[in-house]
Amino acid sequence: MKSILLHIDGDRAMEARLQVAMDIARGCDAHVTCLQSVSYTVFAPGDFYGAAMAAAIPQIKEAAEQLRAEIEARLKHEDVSWEWRFLIGPAENNLLEQSALHDVIIVGPHDIGEEGSRGPSAMAGELAVKAPAPVLVVPDDAKSFDVGAPAMVAWNGSAEAAVALRASLPLLRQASAVYLVTVSEESDNDRNDFPASEAGKYLSRHGIEAELVEIPRGKAKISDSLFLAAEMRECGLLVMGAYGHSRLAELLMGGVTRRILSDPQLPILLAH
Repeated sequence: MKSILLHIDGDRAMEARLQVAMDIARGCDAHVTCLQSVSYTVFAPGDFYGAAMAAAIPQIKEAAEQLRAEIEARLKHEDVSWEWRFLIGPAENNLLEQSALHDVIIVGPHDIGEEGSRGPSAMAGELAVKAPAPVLVVPDDAKSFDVGAPAMVAWNGSAEAAVALRASLPLLRQASAVYLVTVSEESDNDRNDFPASEAGKYLSRHGIEAELVEIPRGKAKISDSLFLAAEMRECGLLVMGAYGHSRLAELLMGGVTRRILSDPQLPILLAH
């Protein structure tokens, strides 16, 4: 991955994704585009004349300028190539527009102002579904990213999983080990999709030898089984297809992607 799009905001996951972006940039000899989006739209019930918005704009602008100054001061001491882009408007829209010429988008696990929420980031989900580049969701407590650490691919045979697999090739090539993990279910026997063996063959054509691992479904949630499998193998990255079922169905009834994003235990690379 040679071109990284990093979401800049003053949330609690900013430090984590900055460190991860720097580590990937060093490991892949990549360029980091720091994208800071600021929206001056303020909603206040009953504020028909925009007084609240007018009062908030100077504070929003000052906070944005301070954040930029702090991060740029740090980046000047980093041994990576980087640039800063400041855009007005919602972060999701700007990240989506800028992603066309980037290899990966790095975001946090929470939406702006919703750090205390236990739900998944709507922005991360939208970007994973709509953006032409994969999305790397970084947990709040991530300290670094070892490009040489083992990587795990959550494989369910879907087209979304195949897209994520292809998108992750640059990182999988550098991993010390790659695991293709399938959580088996009885219903899988009736499915007509891509078996893990085909995914293994695809990786081998790219010079990547992967170990196929099948985990019995059991009573645990699939998300918990995947996190446990990744922890046991000391993986530093989980790759998976995003929203294999309809997005609305996952939001209403839950789903693997939703549960994974609600409490990520390690960096998650998503694609759809």
